[in-house]
Formats: sequence, C-alpha cells, structure tokens
Amino acid sequence: MYDTILVPTDGSDPANRAVEHALALAKQYDSNVDALYCVETYRYGEPALSSAEIVLNDLEDRGQALLDDLAARADNDGIEASTCLCHGRPWEEIRSRADAVDADLIVIGYQGQSHERGGKIGSTAERVVRSADRPVLTA
Repeated sequence: MYDTILVPTDGSDPANRAVEHALALAKQYDSNVDALYCVETYRYGEPALSSAEIVLNDLEDRGQALLDDLAARADNDGIEASTCLCHGRPWEEIRSRADAVDADLIVIGYQGQSHERGGKIGSTAERVVRSADRPVLTA
C-alpha cells in the first residue's frame, strides 16, 4: 500500500507521535521511511557570520541528531530509512521532498514546536494538508 512514507520532524511531541506512526506503518507495510528536518531560514536569514549563523548551526545540529536517532530506530526495526536536512519554509520543503522521493504518504505532527495552539492544527501541517497531492496523516 505504501512504498515510501515521508515523516517531517522538529522534535515536538506531535512530531514524535508522527514518527511513531510512520515507523509502525512502515513495519506493517514493509515500507521505506524518509525523514525530513527543515531549518526555517526565513525566520533568521541565511547565515553570514552573525548571531543568526550560531542559531542556524544549533538548529542544524539538533535536526541532524533527530534524524540520526530516527534512522537508528528504523534500522533496529528492520526498516530502511533515509534522511534529509534542508533549509527553507517547512511546508514547501515537505511538498518538494514528497515529490523527490515519490512518497505515497506524508505523516506529520498536527502542530510543530513553534506553536502551542491548544489542539488546533499548526500552520505547517495545515498548508501541507491543503496543498499535498497525496494522502497526509496528522498525528
């Protein structure tokens, strides 16, 4: 049913639930998982030897650690996983990555780390759900 499942993550609780769902589905359907972490450079600008560079480097390190952990968990469960760390607007990068890996499903947290909106869907998840040309599962 699903050959490739894309799971974007930012380390938030909803994103962690999405990772759990993606790994469970991948195990059930013998799917590959593609994990994505996007550094939101539009918030800080591209680095140019400034304090923004320090923030972006920290975000990249955090993102890579999340991706490495996810890949190790997938490997322990016998799931093939690939990872991608990118810069940009998360919802655009998620759509682009889904196209690049020909994902059959996107599993995304209903809101990310930057929003605690009392159970309401976050802006990234909403944009992905509204614009995706493939099934999206929110967790």
